[in-house]
Amino acid sequence: MQFTRINDTTIHYQLIGGPADKPVIVFVNALGTDFRIWRDVVVRLAGDYAIVLCDKRGHGLSSIGQMPYTIDDHASDLLGLLDLLAVKNAFLCGLSVGGMIAQAVYHQSPELVQGLILCDTAHKIGTQESWNARIESVERAGLASIVDRIMELWFTPPFRRPENTAYDGYANMLVRQPVEGYLATCAAIRDADYAEAVKTIAVPTICIVGEQDGSTPPDLVRSMAA
Repeated sequence: MQFTRINDTTIHYQLIGGPADKPVIVFVNALGTDFRIWRDVVVRLAGDYAIVLCDKRGHGLSSIGQMPYTIDDHASDLLGLLDLLAVKNAFLCGLSVGGMIAQAVYHQSPELVQGLILCDTAHKIGTQESWNARIESVERAGLASIVDRIMELWFTPPFRRPENTAYDGYANMLVRQPVEGYLATCAAIRDADYAEAVKTIAVPTICIVGEQDGSTPPDLVRSMAA
């Protein structure tokens, strides 16, 4: 395991080496997950590209860090890690809040980013009311109280069948995240709006969304792409 301290926060990361003449692919994971979610993607790319993975602050094995958070704080952590690793030519692949962090990294350091892969994300996710309701539920009854609802947003009914051990695994990943980091990141998403900033993105970008995504539906992602 690899750890470093960025912005007074211990960050858990993994660097997988690759050809020096190709860009580095940086994966930025979703709310309530750690970088293990990228395993099936990484095994297909390892050796062909250098890869960077990390647990954002308040998630996985990274420290909680100082609260409250903003998306720019998460982006600053990632930029600090990329600077430490001397990454100069990155493709950022961000999922959900990871896609918002990828947008923020681009706007802070556009010269670093060769392209963006924005997965199941948007320039604005949810409403103040919806995020406040989620925060209140978790504060009152813990992450276990929202697991069923979150899994409905993430996964289709066939995936959520009882005999699917992968479904149980993702639910376990969510409930085992640090509550403080989860709540602070919920508030960061609530307060973030890249509707104007997204118009300035000038590198090759692809926006990807599942047709049954409940968190960032296709129409929302389509509006970001437009």
